[in-house]
Amino acid sequence: MEQQKLPNAQISLILGIISFVACCCSSGLGGLLFSGIAFYLAKKDEKLYNENPDGYSNFSQLKTAKTVAIIGLVLAVIAFGMAIFQIVAAGGWEGYMEQQREVLEQLGIEQ
Repeated sequence: MEQQKLPNAQISLILGIISFVACCCSSGLGGLLFSGIAFYLAKKDEKLYNENPDGYSNFSQLKTAKTVAIIGLVLAVIAFGMAIFQIVAAGGWEGYMEQQREVLEQLGIEQ
């Protein structure tokens, strides 16, 4: 019997890697989204592999994708938690926005 590739292993790996960048650029929300999708697809393929282990050839890529997705998920949760903490520490949304305006003024960036 010819071995096939797991259908979502490569896309889950790509989404897991994208989640690192998205985590930094969107206060964790993008990382949560991309790594969540990557983890879901990896789990789906893992179930498919467990039904027929001899029929698929790229299980190591799937394990890597799952690991990258978990790391992205953890980093996204940490980044999101830090963003929430900054908002709460600033005295709510208005205080946070005022701090951001002050930072922009110090940098010489006009709004």
